[in-house]
Amino acid sequence: MIKVIRYNKSLKLEWDNFVKKSKNGLFLFQRDFMDYHKHRFSDHSLLVYINNNLQALLPANIVGQKIISHEGLTFGGLIVENNICLKNYLIIIKNVLLYLEEIEVSKLLYKSIPLFYYSLQSQEEHFFLNIINANCFRVDTSITINLSNKLEYQKRRKRSIIKSKKIDLKIENNDNFKLFWEKILIPNLKVRFGVKPVHSLDEILHLKSKFPNNIHQINIFHENQIIAGSTIFESDNVAHSQYISSNNYGRSSGALDSLFDFMISDLFANKNYFSMGICNEENGKKINHGLLDWKEGLGGRTYTNSFYEILTSNHYLLNSFI
Repeated sequence: MIKVIRYNKSLKLEWDNFVKKSKNGLFLFQRDFMDYHKHRFSDHSLLVYINNNLQALLPANIVGQKIISHEGLTFGGLIVENNICLKNYLIIIKNVLLYLEEIEVSKLLYKSIPLFYYSLQSQEEHFFLNIINANCFRVDTSITINLSNKLEYQKRRKRSIIKSKKIDLKIENNDNFKLFWEKILIPNLKVRFGVKPVHSLDEILHLKSKFPNNIHQINIFHENQIIAGSTIFESDNVAHSQYISSNNYGRSSGALDSLFDFMISDLFANKNYFSMGICNEENGKKINHGLLDWKEGLGGRTYTNSFYEILTSNHYLLNSFI
């Protein structure tokens, strides 16, 4: 027996416990993270049960006749149990599509979770996306370092790190978000790109209070003045640099390179991967070559975060596989 149920707050504990034991769940999918901006979205997350056992989650919100997985998250496809088999994967997605069709949702916009976040890497998802004729309409880069097979730094990055050691730099892992937001991140984003951080200072402080072991702020100083920093989202296998920012001196002095060398080679060296985020713009249609060169110079290589449009009526294409 298959049941697909819409999330409600009475299911919070069951949802969070499943995320923690799943093979591709992150703290980003726990309800305290997803719900910090719930006023912006109409949540329509789903839980899927097989024989009354919870087997999968779909973080999602609804917009008109579309379900998006999830608009408030960078990615958010099916979260599944660690030992799931292909047949159950197909049963789950078929029943999700049937449920959505029954409530008159015509399209599911599906954002895959990058493979390096999986505790057990497998690609059943790519198989079912092909079977149901999912249309890949966007691919973002995710520049990431495999820490178990690191590449040597580019010569320019090596020289920059050596240069930075000639000045008095101090790295502090003390979660001073306020200093970084107000002195570096907000001014830098405004001047260079005309934008604000995705998270306000109050929001990041709220999230830090909910996830003290997962969210960190590492800053670097020269003569007691902050010149660069990075906000890290840490999961079991991956340290992800959510925000990277510096002032002009932080870049020209090599301080930013030194900060990342410290995080890659020391602070998060026990992780499987170090993610440096995207280098594309305009929904994946344009590359920021300067940013790409810098991230690749530190050993990052391109993984992908893919976006798909799925017609819910295509559930029938799975019939012969189940």
